[in-house]
Amino acid sequence: MYVGAAMAVWLFDDATPSGVAWLRCLGAALVLLAWRRPPRAAWRGKALLLAGAFGTVTAGMNVVFYEAIARLPLGTAVALEFVGPVVVAAFGSRTRRDIAALLMVALGVVLIADVQLAGEPLGVAFALAAAAAWAGYIVLGNRVALADTGVSGFDSLAVGFAVATVVLSPLALGTGEVWGAPDLLALGVGVGVLSTVVPYTLDQFVLRKVGRAAFALLLALLPVTATVIGLVVLAQVPTGMEALGILAVVIGVALRSREDGQRTAESPQEPP
Repeated sequence: MYVGAAMAVWLFDDATPSGVAWLRCLGAALVLLAWRRPPRAAWRGKALLLAGAFGTVTAGMNVVFYEAIARLPLGTAVALEFVGPVVVAAFGSRTRRDIAALLMVALGVVLIADVQLAGEPLGVAFALAAAAAWAGYIVLGNRVALADTGVSGFDSLAVGFAVATVVLSPLALGTGEVWGAPDLLALGVGVGVLSTVVPYTLDQFVLRKVGRAAFALLLALLPVTATVIGLVVLAQVPTGMEALGILAVVIGVALRSREDGQRTAESPQEPP
């Protein structure tokens, strides 16, 4: 996912961040539609409404996230984005561990923001907007997964990104130079494959194999992964304060995920 995000940064000189996010959405839609060929049932009624809302919110999340990484280091933006899922998870339980998790994430955000607000306050705002959109992604994704529409999650993903590509088509105005350069266009589609098709499809398989609790624990590694990718691919070296903030977010996510694991041991989770 974050290799794709790093590749997207390379396109920011030739297209706007929002335009690159739209290219990612377009590339993902084309690949998913060619692969899945969703049935007619996926294109009507409740299935279409849910998938369209889910795809549009997800694509919108990608748009504001790309605007964030155009202004912030990759690892920093990802750490701030984690506010969304941790808050959603914590409001679902409100145990002492949830409170500790929220405090750790809040501490991480404060440490990161203290570094970034002086230089890139708009980047912080976009990252927190991505966090809010991620919360919406979780809520809608759960509804899509549990909806009794007779349409698989993979087909809903294909339909959702197709709808989102149309809804967000005005953002294509920011991709003008890309269409005249086949290598840049291929890079844009590659971003869609690496950042959307591969990770979101793998999510479905992994969730079925390891369950949501173990999967949630693995999510704690994402800010670290993004920081490493940003360092290796983009030469983005975090400051000491940013590194502490990212670590605090990782601890907060891990604390919340451990609570998930304890509840899973007591009662089985519904399949995603």
